[in-house]
Amino acid sequence: NYNLPSDMIAEAPPGRRDGARLFVLNRSTGEEKHLRFREIAKFLNSGDALVINNTKVFKARLFARRPSGGKVEVFLLEEIKYEGRNCWVVLTHPTRRVKEGESLSLDEETTIQVVKKLPDGKSLMRLGGKTKAGRIISKYGHVPLPIYIHRPDRKSDEDRYQTVYAHPSKAKSVAAPTAGLHFTRKILDSIKSNGVKIVPITLHVGYGTFKMIKTSNVEDHTVDPEFAEITKSAANSLNKVRQEGGKIFAVGTTSVRTLESAKISNGEIQPFAEKVDLYIRPGYKFKVVDHLITNFHLPKSSLIILVSAFAGRKKILHAYNTAIEDGYRFYSYGDCMMIL
Repeated sequence: NYNLPSDMIAEAPPGRRDGARLFVLNRSTGEEKHLRFREIAKFLNSGDALVINNTKVFKARLFARRPSGGKVEVFLLEEIKYEGRNCWVVLTHPTRRVKEGESLSLDEETTIQVVKKLPDGKSLMRLGGKTKAGRIISKYGHVPLPIYIHRPDRKSDEDRYQTVYAHPSKAKSVAAPTAGLHFTRKILDSIKSNGVKIVPITLHVGYGTFKMIKTSNVEDHTVDPEFAEITKSAANSLNKVRQEGGKIFAVGTTSVRTLESAKISNGEIQPFAEKVDLYIRPGYKFKVVDHLITNFHLPKSSLIILVSAFAGRKKILHAYNTAIEDGYRFYSYGDCMMIL
């Protein structure tokens, strides 16, 4: 935990993607450096691997009206099959206003149906068939900015709350893997030209990424399952880098959890495609990741617990306090940290 002044939460991205500050922490020595993100390429050497999460954020937030005229916010979580039809698990706000069987209007002609109320404030809704649902999301959906950004989404967020390497076929995340937002094509090309292997993997970021730790003991916290994938090609690339003595740089905590969820057989990373719920906390022994590129995280979150496990609690809290004193910008649209 730590105390963060609210005016240090970034409400918007920097003027340019690579314009963020870069806080470099050496976890062995505790040395701290203050640079700009555009200088990051000099930390990667020929033979290393930069692992990126190529998931894509979709417009998961809808604004609708009940038959009575009351406003309802609908947050799409996951598409599932229910009684043979495509439906969406959603969160609604206010929850109590939504009733089973009613239709919510997106405009005078387009409605979505409440199929069933679920536990934990969730509901099951039907947006039509797969094609129709895609059209509805494209036309009426809003960029799902985190709740700590206190402004409506803008057209520019469709670009800036998305990595430049997000794959069109992987639009299943409700939040961005934010460490990746700083990378430009120019930086990636520079890194690649230096002999660094850029390896895409996938983790579809779920709403649980914002889940705060509420248990009195951090050991008792749980992480919601999210789909992750390391393809055979990615596994082969990573294994080659490791066998030749290269270092694995993970871009973001989502990449870390995906890499660390992989099975290791005879010293080699095995490909997989399944839901993972790995909760990394102090005492965890990292088996794949050597270095981490990450944004500054919320207090009392599983993400700050993860970086504390990687670098040590005292070093992380010292770094965060230094960043606060030095005016760094925090959270999704904020500045970046590299942990060596």
